[in-house]
Amino acid sequence: MRDKLRKWREDNHRNSEQIVDVGEELINEHASKLGDDIWIIYEQVMIAALDCSRDDLAWVSELLTAATHTQRPQNPSLTVIATLYEDASKQYDSILQDDPTNTAARKRKISILKAQGKSAEAIRELNEYLEQFVGDQEAWHELSELYINEHDYGKAAFCLEELMMINPHNHLYCEQYAEVKYTQGGLENLELSRKYFAQALKLNNRNMRALFGLYMSASHIAACPKVNATVKKANVKYAAWATNQINRAYQLAGRGTKENKCSVKAVEEMLESMQITMS
Repeated sequence: MRDKLRKWREDNHRNSEQIVDVGEELINEHASKLGDDIWIIYEQVMIAALDCSRDDLAWVSELLTAATHTQRPQNPSLTVIATLYEDASKQYDSILQDDPTNTAARKRKISILKAQGKSAEAIRELNEYLEQFVGDQEAWHELSELYINEHDYGKAAFCLEELMMINPHNHLYCEQYAEVKYTQGGLENLELSRKYFAQALKLNNRNMRALFGLYMSASHIAACPKVNATVKKANVKYAAWATNQINRAYQLAGRGTKENKCSVKAVEEMLESMQITMS
């Protein structure tokens, strides 16, 4: 892959999507072995990403933030990347001055702020954008992730509530909302978490994250000393049901291969070690 990227640079290859995909795989799997070449590769991938309007490169955002604090502040590749971002940001500002309703330009500007590690500014811009385009699901989801990264789970939950109102049949929104409430902790949040994990399963009974989430939230509620016997009994029942469903799913998936059967056993042992009793 390294040689392929080098050849594309030398040949001035312009298939940007290909460069981004190959570059991302190379960096994710072999970054420690790339030495100083990593800066050239980052430059090549970032230019390609800007060229094809890719804004899903979280690892590049992390690099740009971290790289500014390294002992290589004069690195030419980093300078090129930063300059590209600044130039692009100015162009989007100019476009928005002429047409404030240009949603594509606003989203690209927000992506640049994210890539520069300017989370607070990206959050502000997204909030302003959503005041005008309240039905944009992608923007609400992006804002929820930014809040999660900032550990502001209350605001992240609000964003996901908006998403569920816009699209109540999306099981992933229910699951993510449940995960946020589970992370917040406390009995009330755990009960909400269990309900929304259950709702996610109702919408998609193959959602394994929701199934594990239902098991974990019900187990924690059952183990809470504040709950009465009736609540404890109900949540033991929910946890037991989730356990059976998880085992069944792994057994079906593990048929025929030794490796999968070992995975099934590991899951069974994990669930057994976490069993909640009625004592």
